[in-house]
Amino acid sequence: MAKAAKKTATKTQEKAENTTATKAPKKAAAKTSKANKGGGGTGNAGLMKPLTVDSDLAKVVGKEPLPRTQIIKKIWDYIKANDLQDKDNKRMINADETLKVVFDGKDQISMFELAKVINNHIK
Repeated sequence: MAKAAKKTATKTQEKAENTTATKAPKKAAAKTSKANKGGGGTGNAGLMKPLTVDSDLAKVVGKEPLPRTQIIKKIWDYIKANDLQDKDNKRMINADETLKVVFDGKDQISMFELAKVINNHIK
């Protein structure tokens, strides 16, 4: 009986060693984007596409075609240079005469509305 128990114990031990030896530990897949791979990825091409601006917005950002990101950046540069951000509520942008036309006649808009208002002035 002792011989049978010893035989069973060695078989289970061998089985455990074989299963751990054959199974390789799983590695987490590395998440990389095209831009990180260095394979010439362009990022989000839709955001980098140059857009033409109408004459009202051109008074603020210039008349050459620019990507949407650069248009927003130039508007913020204009807002900061002319001190148009509301003193009490920093999320609000006060319009001067030039921006009032861009803001569709509104005296003040929220910074979250800025992208929506800009869409009316780009092609």
